[in-house]
Amino acid sequence: VYFYTMEIPVQVNGKLRALLVVARDAAEETIKEQALRSEDIQPHIQGKQVLRVIYIPQRVVNIVIR
Repeated sequence: VYFYTMEIPVQVNGKLRALLVVARDAAEETIKEQALRSEDIQPHIQGKQVLRVIYIPQRVVNIVIR
């Protein structure tokens, strides 16, 4: 299992809010969508404007909100 998946931290405005388990060969758009749909992330972005979703491959997803 560890060979095919990886954990990616998800941040909202630079603060760690969740860990996402994704396939190593997952596309960037898929990872961004999973991060935005995560149950741990939803309370932090609900009712806010998402300005950018930044993905650094195999490192981190950062969601910038206003």
